[in-house]
Amino acid sequence: MELIDGKYVADTIKKEIAQTVAQMVAEGKKRPHLAAILVGHDGGSETYVAHKVKACEQCGFESTLIRYESDVTEAELLKTIEDLNNDASVDGFIVQLPLPKHISEQKIIEAIDYKKDVDGFHPINVGRMSIGLPCYLSATPAGILELLARYNIPTKGANCVVLGRSNIVGKPVASLMMQKNNPGDATVTVCHSSTKNLKEICANADIIIAALGSPGFVKADMVMPGAVIIDVGTTRVPDSTRKSGFRLCGDVDFENVAPKCSFITPVPGGVGPMTIVSLMKNTLLAAQHVVY
Repeated sequence: MELIDGKYVADTIKKEIAQTVAQMVAEGKKRPHLAAILVGHDGGSETYVAHKVKACEQCGFESTLIRYESDVTEAELLKTIEDLNNDASVDGFIVQLPLPKHISEQKIIEAIDYKKDVDGFHPINVGRMSIGLPCYLSATPAGILELLARYNIPTKGANCVVLGRSNIVGKPVASLMMQKNNPGDATVTVCHSSTKNLKEICANADIIIAALGSPGFVKADMVMPGAVIIDVGTTRVPDSTRKSGFRLCGDVDFENVAPKCSFITPVPGGVGPMTIVSLMKNTLLAAQHVVY
């Protein structure tokens, strides 16, 4: 069993990006600039945004954090998005999800200029991705493919099971894994809450990508020997032994599943760091104007 070290890969990519940025600046070009909008004080969102700001520093980017309380109106948020769309100094920006219930996440996503949508959530980017056109790839799926590539994990013809059908991970990673690329070219099955014979389907998978948000869901009897396991789950579960009072738990029963695998991602330190570095890659692409 080999552990897939997402933190190491992400740190390597950040160094590669920083070298590119240093070269850009030396040539008199502007630094890439990423802006983030954070609404409210959700613990997970606060942590993610803090990590993104730190990653910008490591990559040599300029970053701007725009904060609102959770009672901000949808109209106020849309106005800020319009301002960022029109701000030539900002190459890309994100609106950290989830948003308060009185705000339509889909309306917010669609208001973002798709050429600055470095999260890859806008329907135009999603549509272009689905038919293999250049676009900003959704960050977590892009990070997963990067890990598969850097660890030389064969995907052509592989039986790949995706657990979960979210717009952020499940659907886009399934689409990318079935495309004629490397990584990709796999036979993909998407499973969800209505799937029958789930255990049998998983037990025949060469690669399982678990993105359910259900701690410890994937058990050892669902995994065939030698399978590759990509655990996207990051659920906070109470843990009185930790200073924070919680720990992050993946969708895979790591302790019992890991011995059966050829490769597996840990939680934390697997897919999480790759999500953030994929956002950095998209921001660099936006600054270079090579996609749009």
